[in-house]
Amino acid sequence: MSKKPILPAEGPIEPVPLRQALEERYLAYALSTIMGRALPDVRDGLKPVHRRILYAMRELKLNPDSAYKKCAKIVGEVMGNFHPHGDQAIYDALVRLAQDFMVRYPLVDGQGNFGNIDGDSAAAMRYTEARLAVTSELLLEGIDQDTVDFKSTYDGSNSEPVILPAAFPNLLANGASGIAVGMATNIPPHNAEELCDALLHLIKHPGATTQKLVDFIPGPDFPTGGVIVEPREQILEAYETGRGGFRVRAKWEREDTSRGGYQIVVTEVPYQVQKAKLVERVAELMTERKLPLLGDIRDESAEEIRLVLEPKSRTVDPVLLMESLFKLTDLEVRFGLNMNVLSAGQIPGVLSLRDVLSQWLEHRIETLIRRSQHRLNKIEHRLEVLDGYLIAFLNIDEVIRIVRFEDEPKQKLIETFKLTDVQAEAILNLRLRALSKLEEVEIRAEHDRLSAERKQLKALLRSESKQWETIAGEIKQTRERYSKKTDIGRRRSSFGEGPDVEIDLEQAFVEKEPITIILSEKGWVRAMKGHLDDLSRVDFKQGDKLRRAFHASTTDKILLFATSGRFYTLEASQLPGGRGHGEPVRLMVDLDDNHDIVTAFVHQPGRKLLVASTSGYGFIVPEDEVIASTRKGKQVLNVSEPDEARLVVPVDGDYVAIVGENRRMLVFETAEINELTRGKGVILQRFKNGGLADVQTFAADDGLSWVDSAGRTFSLSLDDLVDWIGTRAQAGRSVPPRFPRSTSFGPTFNNLA
Repeated sequence: MSKKPILPAEGPIEPVPLRQALEERYLAYALSTIMGRALPDVRDGLKPVHRRILYAMRELKLNPDSAYKKCAKIVGEVMGNFHPHGDQAIYDALVRLAQDFMVRYPLVDGQGNFGNIDGDSAAAMRYTEARLAVTSELLLEGIDQDTVDFKSTYDGSNSEPVILPAAFPNLLANGASGIAVGMATNIPPHNAEELCDALLHLIKHPGATTQKLVDFIPGPDFPTGGVIVEPREQILEAYETGRGGFRVRAKWEREDTSRGGYQIVVTEVPYQVQKAKLVERVAELMTERKLPLLGDIRDESAEEIRLVLEPKSRTVDPVLLMESLFKLTDLEVRFGLNMNVLSAGQIPGVLSLRDVLSQWLEHRIETLIRRSQHRLNKIEHRLEVLDGYLIAFLNIDEVIRIVRFEDEPKQKLIETFKLTDVQAEAILNLRLRALSKLEEVEIRAEHDRLSAERKQLKALLRSESKQWETIAGEIKQTRERYSKKTDIGRRRSSFGEGPDVEIDLEQAFVEKEPITIILSEKGWVRAMKGHLDDLSRVDFKQGDKLRRAFHASTTDKILLFATSGRFYTLEASQLPGGRGHGEPVRLMVDLDDNHDIVTAFVHQPGRKLLVASTSGYGFIVPEDEVIASTRKGKQVLNVSEPDEARLVVPVDGDYVAIVGENRRMLVFETAEINELTRGKGVILQRFKNGGLADVQTFAADDGLSWVDSAGRTFSLSLDDLVDWIGTRAQAGRSVPPRFPRSTSFGPTFNNLA
């Protein structure tokens, strides 16, 4: 017996391509997520769950001046009537609206344990209570005056607002975050008074640019404070495009302690950083020895945040200590800006600051018009009733007769006094006590008052300028309520600047101490403590002797110049100590066997060097360009055998003096030498025999000086050097009288500096 296929109860089976089915169903899911869950509306800045929570609390009459009610009751009301999702998701959203460290202007006033900045979660909903906060009143203001549209709830048994009237710029004031399908949003909170100032300017100047609005809104205002160190240019670009970010740092101050020490106290942490996890992370880095400048961290927080950081020693620079923490921990974070929101509740898109403010103002105008029209309709209806009352008072005897003796009094009233159905119905429902003379006076007074109000409303609806004037007045009231002079309105985040120079944290980890670098003839190097002037007691290996000695600090970089024309870089803090003979340089850098070290010296950022070869070729190179990051060094001066790199001297003047091994000297201007970063250079001096012996730069005002073997110094002014002054690439003339037999101007990079 064969099995029959199972058919649906009604309708035929229609084959659908799998690709088409997946595309349609996934698109429907994506749209549902985007519009119904993840992205806020630009008009009230709320997602559906938040909007439903506030509306449900209003229906429960949980106003700011009423008693608290259990959150479990609120969650049950929201879930049963408006939001068909889990109770925990609703409660989590409710809790966030009440956390003053997460929401800049809380929308829910919570009572009980609603979590803390350490990351502890709130108590269960059966233990906590809540009511609406004052700010929520502004968001809900006028919702019963036909200011917004309503739609049926998920089960059709009730109705809920599509949007809230939102007399408060909630989207930017409290920010928002969410992840949808293929898109996300992340908006930081801002200061309400600054937003109101920008809105008032935009009302007055509709064509205002984002750049002008940023003058009123310089940046976010986070609930937990912090210091915003993002440059203004980057902030402006972020607000213009709707995408960007803000670097936020913890706020800290230095406190002096006994015996000349100090400690750093952190009083504000970046937004959404959990303090307990931050302390835990810092402790882990200390254990891993990645924070050598930090000695200890303590959390002494009570109601106010107080993290105490103790440096390793009193000599540690507090700025360098904090820079190391900013680089490695969440004491500095980058809060991204992605103003991806729903426009008109339907269209997701990334908006600029100006677009967000403009669309909120458009919503307020629409709300004002609908509210005014609703009030006008109410007044028209009431005036119609009052007109009927007045007719009844003027003809009270006839009205009483008709009501007592006519079979159809309503129709008779309409025919006799030309009344409307509404007026006739109102007269028939009139109580006997309302027939007094005093009541007539009150009706006439009410009629006059409502007539005046109707006139104002009609003038308002006809005039766009009056509408904007009314909106501006409401914004001014909001600005006054959330003024920076109030506790809730004061700006919490400040603005600052990062360090002017890039700080090398690895170098900062090294304590600065004076040392003397010793380089021997055979290429052994060591660092002796202190700045030594007497090197007579310095010991060397047998057959070795001193080549170069100079003063430095443990934080310095040491540059080595080799005969190959390469520069090598060593960290002074990593050089071997002075107890032994040191270590060969060849173990620290990749120096070819057929080449040797010419000289070594301390790196000075910003200085320029003159490099030259034995054949008389050379050029000027910025010293920052010769720094090598690897053992292989950096090729700067190109030489070919048998030519070698001969020397490197600092450029300290506008003239150059060159002397060759043939004892002929040439002087010319430094400007004739090219500035390169790598190459062979240009010919400095021509030699018939021999090669380059020495080079020195000098200033025209100071003249040329040299030191002989006896230590005596001789100087020649520029006028005295007329016979030797020429142009680059000449052969020069014999050296001046009393010039050293060593054919050298004296120590350059060979002295103790």
